[in-house]
Amino acid sequence: MSRVAKNPVVLPAGVEITLNGQEVSVKGPKGSLQRDVHALVELRQEENVVTFIPREESINAKAQAGTTRALVNNMVKGVSNGFEKKLQLVGVGYRAQLAGKKLTLQLGFSHPVEYTAPEGITFELPGQTDVLVKGVDKQRVGQVAAEIRSYRPPEPYKGKGVRYSDEVIIRKEAKKK
Repeated sequence: MSRVAKNPVVLPAGVEITLNGQEVSVKGPKGSLQRDVHALVELRQEENVVTFIPREESINAKAQAGTTRALVNNMVKGVSNGFEKKLQLVGVGYRAQLAGKKLTLQLGFSHPVEYTAPEGITFELPGQTDVLVKGVDKQRVGQVAAEIRSYRPPEPYKGKGVRYSDEVIIRKEAKKK
């Protein structure tokens, strides 16, 4: 069996989970999420612990059990603490502004780039060159951060562009005469 699936998910205080056939719903102080579970995985709930059991002895069933455990664990973490990604704008004149749910980025183009936050995602601007993407769904937070980064990914010569705060850009040496 998958080593990941052997570990049960412990629900923190204030988080409740509902199992309805192959549908899992998690509610917490930050919001609620729901997801359909693969048919090869069986979920069992005992008080505040959820366990994941493959319905068959196949490799695929064991792998799906581990994947499902990881997804449900991320749902529990999201509704209790939330997820965030920090982006940095590096470059002369690069900055961000927030107007409601619309993020306006100046990225060295002849026009500003506007990005509207999808449902469940919020933006915060601690500074003009920092953008925090927050939400309860880990996948959606990562996807929004990747879409914003894709407007101007960091380039290897000067390091200008939109980067994750923990990203390391390996710089290339300029052409020699």
